[in-house]
Amino acid sequence: MKKIIAGLALAVVSSFGWSVNGTGATFPYPVYKQWIKGFYDSTGNKVNYTGTGSGTGIKEVALRHVDFGGSDKPLSPKTLKKAKLYQFPTVVGGIALAYNIPGVNNLKLSEAAIEGIVLGTIQYWDNPIIAKYNPNEKLPHKKIIFVHRSDKSGTTFNFTYYLSKMSNVWRKHYGARKLINWPTDEQGRGIAGKGNFGVSAAIKTNNYSIGYVDYADALKNNLKMATIQGRDKKFYAPTPENFEEGAAHAGFDPKRDFFKVIAYPKKGYPIIAATFILLPKEKTDTNKKVTTFFNYAYDHDEVAKKLGYVPLPSNVKAMVRSYWKDHDIKPQN
Repeated sequence: MKKIIAGLALAVVSSFGWSVNGTGATFPYPVYKQWIKGFYDSTGNKVNYTGTGSGTGIKEVALRHVDFGGSDKPLSPKTLKKAKLYQFPTVVGGIALAYNIPGVNNLKLSEAAIEGIVLGTIQYWDNPIIAKYNPNEKLPHKKIIFVHRSDKSGTTFNFTYYLSKMSNVWRKHYGARKLINWPTDEQGRGIAGKGNFGVSAAIKTNNYSIGYVDYADALKNNLKMATIQGRDKKFYAPTPENFEEGAAHAGFDPKRDFFKVIAYPKKGYPIIAATFILLPKEKTDTNKKVTTFFNYAYDHDEVAKKLGYVPLPSNVKAMVRSYWKDHDIKPQN
């Protein structure tokens, strides 16, 4: 009798609960993790997501090894058509320049300083170009250690896209890429970390280091973050309010599968990025489960805000929901 009851209970759970699997971008992982927990508690349906990097997310969903992929690098309509994928944004966040300089708590970096640090032409913290905007900080004569991603990364793509817009020298010699041979590595002043969490850990454990990392991970690891110069030459602290000001100029278009890189806006914090979900076109039933989860996420902006992300504007959410409907992948009731 007990076996029969247990079997019935299992059957009931199985008939009501479902699960989907995804992998990819580490940039949104903190907020996805919280949304996943809330969704499971509310519905009993399970979403599994591992932060492996945008390159892996694109590859795995293209090979149909997972139900959905996460990428901070949006794919062009041509690439999506070839891979038979749908694409939509989920949330916006900032990429911080986190640093570990003992005794320095309010670092300000101009565009010239950032350019020099990544190109390796500025090698010491007390360089005059850095010192110019930090008159009250005791900058040490210590070599700058630059921390970057070791894996193919959408965060790297968005950061190097920003550099390409901000620096003519960077655009000419390097461009925007998911994986870069950094000039500082050639000088023996570079450290690589896997995922945003790996970069955060490297900065935290290496004095005189600086690196690019998503704001949520920097906040979680209690890292100091630089105030940086924007496109309008004003200085912006990495705050959700300043990210939101930059994101207001995004300009998403559902007719182009929301293909848009939003870094280096006219105003606001300049290093911002949207993160995206990729879905196999032929998996209609599974896609409806995935959109059911993200529809839930869109209704829980408070989770994203608490972690320092910027929720998508309501008009963009409406575009995404229409996109789901047009492609017959709207959420399940």
